[in-house]
Amino acid sequence: MPKVKTKSSAKKRFKLSGTGKIRRKHAFKSHILTKKSTKRKRNLTKMGEVHTSDEGRVKAMLRI
Repeated sequence: MPKVKTKSSAKKRFKLSGTGKIRRKHAFKSHILTKKSTKRKRNLTKMGEVHTSDEGRVKAMLRI
């Protein structure tokens, strides 16, 4: 039986925290930055957590 491979796109997008939670990056940080406030852009830089309803799907992609 071959090993089960991790989805390479999910591997790039999600990280596992020390406590076992799945971390993700925020959207809307790539373009049209002039109209966004400095505070908003700064908060988009920080990592967020994957919602509990989506955790199962992400874990399946990461094969956790």
